[in-house]
Formats: sequence, structure tokens, C-alpha cells
Amino acid sequence: MPDSYWPKKDDYKETKIYQNHTSDSEKENSQVLEKMETSDANQIEQKTELVGKIEFQNIYDGRRPKAAFMLSLIWTTTIILHLLSWGYWIILGLTGLLSVQLLRILFAKPKRAPKPLSEEDLAEWPYVSLLVAAKNEEAVISKLVKNICTLDYPTNSYELLVIDDNSTDKTPLLLEQLVQEYQQLKVIRRGPDAGGGKSGALNAAIPFVKGKILGVFDADAQVTPDLLRKVVPLFLREEVGAVQVRKAIANAGLNFWTKGQSAEMVVDGFFQEQRIAIGGIGELRGNGQFVRMNALEECGGWNEQTITDDLDLTIRLHLNHWDIDFLAFPAVAEEGVTSPIALWHQRSRWAEGGYQRYLDYWKLILYNRMKFSKSWDLWQFLVTQYLLSVAAVPDFLMSIILRRLPITSPLTVFTVMVSLLGMFIGLRRTRERQMSLVKEEKVMEFGSRKKYPLSLLQTLLESILGTFYMLHWFVVMGITIARMSVLPKRLKWVKTVHTGDRKS
Repeated sequence: MPDSYWPKKDDYKETKIYQNHTSDSEKENSQVLEKMETSDANQIEQKTELVGKIEFQNIYDGRRPKAAFMLSLIWTTTIILHLLSWGYWIILGLTGLLSVQLLRILFAKPKRAPKPLSEEDLAEWPYVSLLVAAKNEEAVISKLVKNICTLDYPTNSYELLVIDDNSTDKTPLLLEQLVQEYQQLKVIRRGPDAGGGKSGALNAAIPFVKGKILGVFDADAQVTPDLLRKVVPLFLREEVGAVQVRKAIANAGLNFWTKGQSAEMVVDGFFQEQRIAIGGIGELRGNGQFVRMNALEECGGWNEQTITDDLDLTIRLHLNHWDIDFLAFPAVAEEGVTSPIALWHQRSRWAEGGYQRYLDYWKLILYNRMKFSKSWDLWQFLVTQYLLSVAAVPDFLMSIILRRLPITSPLTVFTVMVSLLGMFIGLRRTRERQMSLVKEEKVMEFGSRKKYPLSLLQTLLESILGTFYMLHWFVVMGITIARMSVLPKRLKWVKTVHTGDRKS
């Protein structure tokens, strides 16, 4: 990794922290300010030394040559398979292997979520620190703070740290007002020269957190009051280094794009549960992620050399032999992008960051630093999510030249069917759980639909529409990976604009 994931720059000396100035918190505020002025360097240095079981030195170098080599390898292999008389059988054999894994995933029984924290053990509830990196979020920041600061969790047992990343709108003013109202709220201000994107903002807060469990939310997040009471018990299993909460789209009914994203979150949640159930990879999704503090320290903090901090941390946690668990209910709601251009920019960033993981950590993955079930699971999704898209161009050209079907047709059909089946089962499961919540007279989760039950025909139609929407990933992946192979390496953190429009 770089010299330090915990930057030893002067950004920390310029950082300011603000919190409620009530009589009960003056002493704490004084201690925090003193801590910042006198011991920042020592704390950062100590955390830097906690690199953990794996050294990531220099593995982020040479991403473009690695991407170019992989592109050449995939294209060459695809052309050779077309020229071999038995090349089609290789693809059929690969499809068969992946089908076996798919059957294991589809028929796996997801783990039962542990019971929420009981008020009988209130004294044993752990302290939780919640982090939000905010840059120009005036449209949503007030609603977020009010939502997070009214959770069904003791106010003296959790804190909310909002990192104002040099906002130029009304975000700083709104936070100054909110910090006077909510005692859990602390605001950290980063200067204009602070770098590292979202990862840098989150790292800037680490020396000041008090919790052993950290939660990370986007500025547009909205959660149900019982979220912490349901997330925390998942950390009772010592192997769990992180937990991802299922995401839902708050403005799902706005247009085709938001409806597609809503279906995408459903299928993502389904496969998260099923992959974990068979000993595969659980993945972090940024918004609604919770991390055990000592697991984060072992991994060296959030990686400032990637544009997708969540996907990168996912791999490093698993390489350090931590598990990532998943909470299906309740969900964390977020604002879906509403236009194809915004979707393209967002998904291109996700695709680039997701593929970077394999370029950065390929050697450690190949050496099976994870257990076999995780490595096999990761390899399967590499083929269907990334490599298949890269092979599409030479495959299409060779099929025209040789006047035959694309040789990867079985894999393509398999991947589309996986999406369709996962979406169909995921929709049914999600709606059934929502019905159960309604029957139990519990608060309905964000992003849920109000019409129950969902017929099989309607589920099938929604699944087909959602799968059609998901086809954009083939184009995004193919173009993004090709660009990574040709253009110079870039670290461009593109912010998703939040408008606060949650009409569904």
C-alpha cells in the first residue's frame, strides 16, 4: 500500500471539529480539541503501524499495463477459441461449471438474522460511531442528520461524525445549526487541499471516533429507527469484520432508470445473501456499511488509491480472513440517479473500481489467501461480470468473419438467466418479508412497495424489465475496461449529485 493509508499530511492540522456545546459535553469537546492539537500525529502513526496480516506495498502501481495485458489476453483467447474446432466445447464446459455454482447459490438457505438487541441488556450495548462524508450536500444533509440522530439507540452510545469535505454551498452553515441541536453530532471540516476523495474524508475522521463499530452512510441515506439494534448483533460472531445493509431506492417509481436501480438492488441483495450462505464473498456497498474497528485497522484504513473504497475494502477484509455479513431487513434508502447520463457516470466509476480490485490484488487472490470457497465464488463473478463483456468485441467480429454464432453465446445466455432468476426469486422474497413486517405491525422499511401480495405474473414481468435494464452493464464494463487499458491511470472521485427529491 502507499506509505500510509492514514495520511501524515498537514490536512489534520487544518481540520476543525465542531460539536454541541452543552454543559454536559463541554468537557468532552475540550478533550476532543486537545486530542486534535496534541496527539494527532501520534495516533495516526500508531494506526499506520497496524497494517495487519498482509502488506499491500506497491501493488497499486502499473494498473494500465496490467489492464492492457488482460485485455490482450482475453481478446487473443477469444480469437483462438474461434479458430479451434473444439473451442465451443471449452465454453460449454465453463458454462457447466458455473451452472453448478449457480445451483448451489439458488438452493442455499440464507442465514437467519440474530435477534435485535434487547433493552434488558442495555448496559452491554456497544458504542457505535457513524460516519458521513459530505461535499455540497445542502439538499439532503439536514434530513440525514435528523434521521440518524433519532435512532432507537441510547444517545450516549453512538455518535455521528459528518466530514464536511470543503463544501462550497450551504452545507457548513446547516451543520453549524444542527450541531447545536443534536448532542451526538460532531462535524469535521477538511481544507481545500485535502485529498483522497471519500476515502480521505473517512480516514480523516478515524483519529476521533470512539466506537468499536463504525457505520458509513452517504449523505442521502435514510434508515429505520431500529437499524443499529439489528446490525450490532451480527458482530457477535468474531469472524465478522463488516456488515452490509441491503440498499433500496427511495425514488424508485420516478422513471425507468430508478425502477431499474430498484430491481438491481433487489437482485444484489439476493445474491449477497446466497453467496454468503455457501461460504462465498459478502461485499460492501458503501452506503449502509458497518466495519469492525480492529478489522479496519488491520487493513490499513480506507484506500485512497481507489475510486471505490467499499469494493477495495471488501477484498482486503477477505484477504485478512474476515467475513462480511449481510442484513436484508431493514434496508437503507438512497436516492437513485434519474438520467441515463448520470447512471453512465456512476456505473463507469463502479466498473472501474470493481475491476481495479483484480488488477491490484490478483497475486494474493491467486495464492488463495482467502479460503477456497471465497476464491471460487470471486472467480465466477469475475468471469460473468467483467471478462465476458471484454470478450464481446473480438467475439462479435470473429462471428461475422466466420459466419457463426458468437462463441461466448452459452455464457451470455447463462449470465442473463442468472440475472432473471435472481431478480425473480429476490423480488418474491423481498415482498414476502415486507408483508411479514406489515402483518407484525412494524414500521415499513424505506423503498418498499405498498401493494401486497405480488402475483407471479407481475413478478415475472418486473424481472424481465429489470433484466433488460441490467444489460447496460455489458456496455459499461466493456468500454470502461478498454479505456483503463489505453488511457493513463486516473484517480477521479466523481460525486453523485443528490437533489433531495424522493418522490416515488
